[in-house]
Amino acid sequence: MTVRRDGQGGWMAEPSVGGLVTALAPILRARGGLWVGWHGATTGEGGAALTQLNDLVDVGFPLLPITLTAQQRDDFYLGFANESIWPLFHDLLTRCTFSPAYWHAYRDVNRIFAETVAAHARDDDTIWVHDYHLMHVAAELRAIGVRAPAAFFLHIPFPPPDIFSKLPWRAEVLRALLAYERLGFQTVRDLRNFLQCVRALLPKATIRVERGGAVVRAAGRTVYAAAVPIGIDARAFARDSARPAVRERAAQLRAAYAPGQIMLGVDRLDYTKGIVERLEAFRHALATYPELHERLTYVQVVVPSRTDIAEYAELKTRIERLVSAINGEYTRPGWVPVHYLFRQLPYEELLAYYRAADIALVTPLKDGMNLVSKEYCVCNPGD
Repeated sequence: MTVRRDGQGGWMAEPSVGGLVTALAPILRARGGLWVGWHGATTGEGGAALTQLNDLVDVGFPLLPITLTAQQRDDFYLGFANESIWPLFHDLLTRCTFSPAYWHAYRDVNRIFAETVAAHARDDDTIWVHDYHLMHVAAELRAIGVRAPAAFFLHIPFPPPDIFSKLPWRAEVLRALLAYERLGFQTVRDLRNFLQCVRALLPKATIRVERGGAVVRAAGRTVYAAAVPIGIDARAFARDSARPAVRERAAQLRAAYAPGQIMLGVDRLDYTKGIVERLEAFRHALATYPELHERLTYVQVVVPSRTDIAEYAELKTRIERLVSAINGEYTRPGWVPVHYLFRQLPYEELLAYYRAADIALVTPLKDGMNLVSKEYCVCNPGD
């Protein structure tokens, strides 16, 4: 979850967005465990007082919050994580910013996470670290004497050597990843890219490829790496999307957008998702095939994300201008070609949209494992 002030001096919690939460929350609810994470607030906002997030909302498992300073948020999260690693790992070098201040903040915050985990972990616990924000946690754990087994899963792509080598701290990141006992990647391509980077940048490491993965030996450690793509709780999505309230809402949506078909896009606000390109393609289709007019309605849901970063605010403006231009050019009485929703839909409302839509557009420029396609296929039985 992400917390923010409610305008009355208190706090309110909102569900976090993205595939990580969708994939992991059902696992922790079923098997138990402690989720350690940053809640989105800073010390200057009073975030240090948020020691019991479970008092705000019950997510089905205990939460242990970490609070960052505003400077750490800016340099670690907005900076190194989302202006350095995110664009680099998506092969978008022109969007990268490499700053020593960002790198030092990244190391500092990973150390904070490691110290927090160390204070609560037992020797027989398994520590499971997720995503590019926390690649150094295991290295920091080892530095303070924690020997509990640790695994890491990367939710985004891993770049090939010619791209990864542009990172000034490339060797340090690879060595940090090799401090884990297990490494998981979304695709075989990502695994292959990682192994190629190890071969190129850590020549003393040895790699033995075996069925299902590879064993990497470096600096006296043995690490197993494999492609193990994440999924969704398909049974839960199928069950929940078949509820009478969801079916009724889906029927209402179909009636509201009648008589044509509904084409649906659901994306977090991000330049990797191809939202602008998708809108441009729809605009071209309307210009090229007039018979689509009044027969196809495009519903684009954009979930707010990282709007503190200038590029994301600019992307939002560009999307909204393009939606306005398309609608201004092609709207007819009783038909608006693009319906644009800039918000996170409540769970059952999202399921109703999945069920109502005739077409789902999932067109990222590059992605780790986009779960919208899986959610749509499970929720839309084709009736």
